[in-house]
Amino acid sequence: MGRNVRLELVVATKNKKKLGEIKDLLKGLKVKVTSLADYAHPPRIIENGETFKENARIKALKISAYTGKLTLGEDSGLEVAALNNAPGVRSSRFSGKNKSDKQNNLKLLRLLEGFPLKERKARYRCSVALADKKGLVFEAEGGCSGLIGFKEKGYSGFGYDPLFIIPKYKKTFAQLGLKVKHKMSHRYRALKKLRKVISAYLKNNL
Repeated sequence: MGRNVRLELVVATKNKKKLGEIKDLLKGLKVKVTSLADYAHPPRIIENGETFKENARIKALKISAYTGKLTLGEDSGLEVAALNNAPGVRSSRFSGKNKSDKQNNLKLLRLLEGFPLKERKARYRCSVALADKKGLVFEAEGGCSGLIGFKEKGYSGFGYDPLFIIPKYKKTFAQLGLKVKHKMSHRYRALKKLRKVISAYLKNNL
C-alpha cells in the first residue's frame, strides 16, 4: 500500500450520532472510518445477545465477514440499579416499536417516579469488538457511573444523556457537552483500550 493509503475501519452502525462520537474518539488514528450507511445493501444485524459484549461481537463478526474489512462492533446502554439493571441491552428500544430517545427517557422517568435521587443510581456501559475477515481480533468494555435526574436537562449528546447526572459536576452529560463527556464516558473508556490495538494492527497491515 502507498504511504497515503489509510486502512478502512467499518463501524457496524447506522446511528449517525453514535458514529460521530466514535469518530471523535478515534481521531489521530490513520484509519478511514466508514459505517453501514456507506454500503448499499448491508446484511441485517439481529441483536439477540443477552449482554452488550455478545451484541458487539455479533455486529463485528457479521459485518467483517460481509465487507472483508476491519470492523468495529459496539453495543452500549444504561443500567439502572433500582430497575434490576433495566433497560440494559434494550436501552435503544426501551419504549417499544415506535422508539425514540424522548420516549425512552419519558418511560424511564415514569418507572422511577417517587424514587429519591440517592436511589436513582445508574451506569452507562459500552462493549466494543474488533474483527477482520479472519475473525475476532479484540474486545474491551468501559463503564461510567451516575444518577438519573428528575427531568431532562441539556441539549448535547443523545440517548439518556439529558437524564444522566455526573455527581462530580452535578450536571447531565447533555449539559456538560461532548468535550467533557469524551474524557470520561463509557464509550471513551472502551475505545481508549481499543486504540492501542488498532495502532498495532495498522503497523502489521500497512
